[in-house]
Amino acid sequence: MNALAATSRNFRQATRLLGLDSKLEKSLLIPFREIKVECTIPKDDGTLASFVGFRVQHDNSRGPMKGGIRYHPEVDPDEVNALAQLMTWKTAVAAVPYGGAKGGIGCSPGELSRSELERLTRVFTQKIHDLIGTHTDVPAPDMGTNSQTMAWILDEYSKFHGHSPAVVTGKPIDLGGSLGRDAATGRGVMCATEALLAEHGKSISGSTFVIQGFGNVGSWAAQLIHEKGGKVIALGDATGSIRNKDRLDIPALMKHINEGGALKDFHDAEVIDSAELLVHQCDVLIPCALGGVLNRENAPHVKAKFIIEGANHPTDPEADEILAKKGVTLLPDIYANSGGVIVSYFEWVQNIQGFMWHEEKVNMELHKYMKNAFDHIKAMCKSQDCNLRMGAFTLGVSRVARATLLRGWGA
Repeated sequence: MNALAATSRNFRQATRLLGLDSKLEKSLLIPFREIKVECTIPKDDGTLASFVGFRVQHDNSRGPMKGGIRYHPEVDPDEVNALAQLMTWKTAVAAVPYGGAKGGIGCSPGELSRSELERLTRVFTQKIHDLIGTHTDVPAPDMGTNSQTMAWILDEYSKFHGHSPAVVTGKPIDLGGSLGRDAATGRGVMCATEALLAEHGKSISGSTFVIQGFGNVGSWAAQLIHEKGGKVIALGDATGSIRNKDRLDIPALMKHINEGGALKDFHDAEVIDSAELLVHQCDVLIPCALGGVLNRENAPHVKAKFIIEGANHPTDPEADEILAKKGVTLLPDIYANSGGVIVSYFEWVQNIQGFMWHEEKVNMELHKYMKNAFDHIKAMCKSQDCNLRMGAFTLGVSRVARATLLRGWGA
């Protein structure tokens, strides 16, 4: 089941639990706007190349739409639509005043030079500048994009609308980015893990962890969990997977990676088959890579007691059912990886106010938002007699539905 079908399925289950009117349900599912643009640029060798860009704006009942822009060869309308919808429920679960959006360009960023990426980003911004804005739609980085991409968008947008730092988040610090934003999603994963384990009378300290994906989210989650006394015993990325049955030395591993070393070449670990990573013995499994990695083939063999979804849609619905029958407790993506959008909200607030926060304040506020969201999800689980995924979806959908009705839906 693809990401759009799975997200829509979870949404419909939530609406049934909530008893929403069928017309309101349909209205909440339909995107506000879908945009497709052709982006043609001159390459460094003088030839022309054309790429297709997308922006789906899903819902703005609770505030400006918010969502990342990804550069990846598999970007397509279904994926962007699903992720835009997911952002609507995620921002509502996190209780930040946004709706959902998502965008992307179908390209292979690794095959483009820096100057080609800049030209592509500027052309894409030119095509959508009148549809995004500080109080309309606020993009952020995603897979294949970064703070530099946001700097280019900010600069190009400002040519049309004047200096507008709050039009994007995830910017470089020198252009109004927030301290703590780089680590935010990984820190949010750590906060979510802490909240879930505490609910079960456990703590990060002394628990064993396996992390799939060692990009921004996975690497920060690993570092912060290590600092809290957690034992990261195995992890992997696209280049390979490693383990140390006692505990990986995460600071030494980060030094190795930052010096250009490959994960699989880290001296204090043994290489393992990447297929083994998701079914490795551990207390907590944290998938932080691509979607659909937990499926009906490997779910029966998962040995973790807890799963924290650091990635978007890492668990297929079939795997969800198998894991539930096995007694695995799963913390869903629309809550577990919401740290990024929460700190993006803080960045937006700082830009609008023209008053920047200390990193300690950013991290303290993030922890409060993650803890409050977890408490509200648990309350929804209790009132609806459902699991954590449905607790999060019913919480998000109920907040969006309430805002839609209060604004005068159907008038």
